[in-house]
Amino acid sequence: MREKILYEYSIIRFVPKVEREEFINIGVIMFSKKHNFLKVKYFLNDNRINAFAHDFDLCFIDSNLKALSEIAQGSNTISEVSKFDIAERFRWLTAVRSSCIQTSRPHPGKTYDLDRKLENLYREYII
Repeated sequence: MREKILYEYSIIRFVPKVEREEFINIGVIMFSKKHNFLKVKYFLNDNRINAFAHDFDLCFIDSNLKALSEIAQGSNTISEVSKFDIAERFRWLTAVRSSCIQTSRPHPGKTYDLDRKLENLYREYII
């Protein structure tokens, strides 16, 4: 019988006014050290974001999320963080921040299929 894979995940949040602590879930970061797995999946729902924070530049948010995805992949040529090992990149991506893009604290889980679980988390929390 196959062994379940230990993973951690964190929800990416858009926080338009940090002082109010209101947010919209916009993505998921998923990590498994044993399987060298670190992926970011996100979706910007224009209608939801504009209803919540109508004066925010969605292109700005999207460019920041693309940079986070590239850092997770280790392919961002501008950021030194891309050169960190996979566990350090996950910890950096999920570090506490007081910006408009934040993450939840990491949560652990076990699964047989990392990609399927990422998709399930994405559907459950983001869309």
